[in-house]
Amino acid sequence: MSSEETGMAGELPVQTATAFAVSHELARLSSLQIADLAKDHAVVVQPIGSIEQHGPHLPVVTDAYIAESLVRGSVSLLGDDGPEVWILPTLSYGRSIEHLGFVGTVTLSTDTLLGVCRDVGRSVAASGFRRLIFVNGHGGNVALLDVVSRDIRIDTGLLVFRIMPSQFGLPQGLDCPDADFGAHADFVETSVMLALDESMVHLERAQIGGESAERLFGKQQTHALGPSSPTAWLTRDLSGNGVIGDPRNASAEIGRRIVDTWQRRLATCYREIANFEFDPSQ
Repeated sequence: MSSEETGMAGELPVQTATAFAVSHELARLSSLQIADLAKDHAVVVQPIGSIEQHGPHLPVVTDAYIAESLVRGSVSLLGDDGPEVWILPTLSYGRSIEHLGFVGTVTLSTDTLLGVCRDVGRSVAASGFRRLIFVNGHGGNVALLDVVSRDIRIDTGLLVFRIMPSQFGLPQGLDCPDADFGAHADFVETSVMLALDESMVHLERAQIGGESAERLFGKQQTHALGPSSPTAWLTRDLSGNGVIGDPRNASAEIGRRIVDTWQRRLATCYREIANFEFDPSQ
């Protein structure tokens, strides 16, 4: 991987909502314009996040805001010679039942979100598109999106992909102080939000929380706990303040490096997916 991809080549600007990205918002087109689009290799992107508590220092829209910002920025990187990528309006509500009991959390039920995603897939297919990507900003959506993506594939024939940018990893050489247990409103998430819109971050209120989560997310494992066999935890099982991680030393500079890495990798994914086809003979 090149230094440019890892965000190590100096101060690279974070790509935000440019005129190019706005021009690729599907909802801004008329029905007739959408009917005229070339669709054989077009990619429709559905950003999805959540509205849920993010500790005392981050807004409840954090996951949805990050997903939308990353999609807009990554599409802006494609330029005029890139694949045709069309952005749907962000699904801000997600499945956040693990955060129930914390003020500000607004969650859809599992059945409701499954139904919404299936309906999005059916609608995208009915408009003649062949490729759909869910770009997800919330960990609580992952299992559901994996299930519903295959349902949509069976129901409609769409090629469906689920991408969570945080699973791309971090830039090389980045020192993450809560790497063993950070999972929510942590160092990485707070740094990313500082890079995207520091006006929504109250870093002076940031607190460490959920240190016991190392048993679930870190290197320490038992037979019943650990990444290979996690228990069905709720946030209140692990943290009194809603934080799982240590965001206190987060910075916009680090956030810019992370965002740049994730946006570049997303742009690469669009290029690959636009030309992807299953080939059972291989």
